[in-house]
Amino acid sequence: MYDFKSIIPRRNTDSVKWDVKPNELPMWVADMDFKAAPEIIDAMQKKVAFGIFGYEEPHADYFNAVADWYTTEHHARPKTAWMLFCTGVVPSISSTVRRVSNVGDNVVVQAPVYNIFYNSIINNGRHILSSDLLYDSANHQYSINWQDLEAKLAEPLSTMMILCNPHNPVGKVWSRDELIKISRLCMKYHVTLFSDEIHGDLVCGSPKYTPVFSLPDDLIQNTIVSVSPSKTFNVAALHAATIIVPNEGLRNIVNRGINTDELGEPNLLAIPGTIAAYTKGYQWLAELKQQLTRNRDIFTNYCEQFIPQIKVIASNATYLVWIDCSTITRDSSQLEDFIRQDTGLYISAGSVYGGNGNQFLRVNIACPETTLQDGLKRLKKGIETYINQK
Repeated sequence: MYDFKSIIPRRNTDSVKWDVKPNELPMWVADMDFKAAPEIIDAMQKKVAFGIFGYEEPHADYFNAVADWYTTEHHARPKTAWMLFCTGVVPSISSTVRRVSNVGDNVVVQAPVYNIFYNSIINNGRHILSSDLLYDSANHQYSINWQDLEAKLAEPLSTMMILCNPHNPVGKVWSRDELIKISRLCMKYHVTLFSDEIHGDLVCGSPKYTPVFSLPDDLIQNTIVSVSPSKTFNVAALHAATIIVPNEGLRNIVNRGINTDELGEPNLLAIPGTIAAYTKGYQWLAELKQQLTRNRDIFTNYCEQFIPQIKVIASNATYLVWIDCSTITRDSSQLEDFIRQDTGLYISAGSVYGGNGNQFLRVNIACPETTLQDGLKRLKKGIETYINQK
């Protein structure tokens, strides 16, 4: 049994998440309040004890660990020849944007979506072209607007699409059929498909996560997939990711970008930490997902009973909860700021994710249950006070 109950004090530890006021409770950025698996910590400690930290590069044991993990966990084995090391999923996105598209091109996304995608596009002089997800407000479900997506991909300046699989922040797990349809559209219009699959391990039950690299060979020749242990094992500071590119020509282009941007050299803990995660982290992840499922149930049931003005969007992916606040406000930034000022609860305004996010809040529930209960009480107070003062 692993420990998902202890509250670990994280203030004054250089934590981005916990750089807050003494009375504040941060439940925003995607960073868990659980210690990493002991097996990962042990591998890191052995590395530090060795005492020499010269230049490093990943070898077969690293890439085999990644391949074995996806074989066992997701029944899909990527070839190690397809793999490249990178210092993170976001760096791999930005570097790929620079390499496979040109200044002034369109990069297609599906808002509301992870806001850093926008930074990778805009900061590199490309244009965001969003095919917004359709939202069924009656059933509180998202779906793809296929007609609009095809029209956006067909535009002459559209050269790249960034997919979030599973989708952050709405928690949508794309089915194999949906991924095949997206891939076919990208092939039809000569659009390079980049799939960010950093949350792929954090899917509980059905529908299951389908790695894009596991699709038929003819559909993955213009595909780039980026994966990492960072979200799965709470090791974001490792700065380690693996880019999976089945097509050799495209892989060479991506590889040139990674090296030009100096993103291919691991830090002293990236290799042993990743190998330990992918070879010894199975049971830790299984127990983590049980805890996350409990937390999601607690959160959803509490909101249904005590905060009926909001609606938690049903999801079995990620540890991020997407909340419909449309009956209260059309300005989630104002609501988020009010809740933080009133209760000290720091969550994410959905407006930063685009699309209809201005009617939503995002909450990180990857924390001990006692912390979760504290957050729920603060959320209830903040919502009630906000409604009463309007």
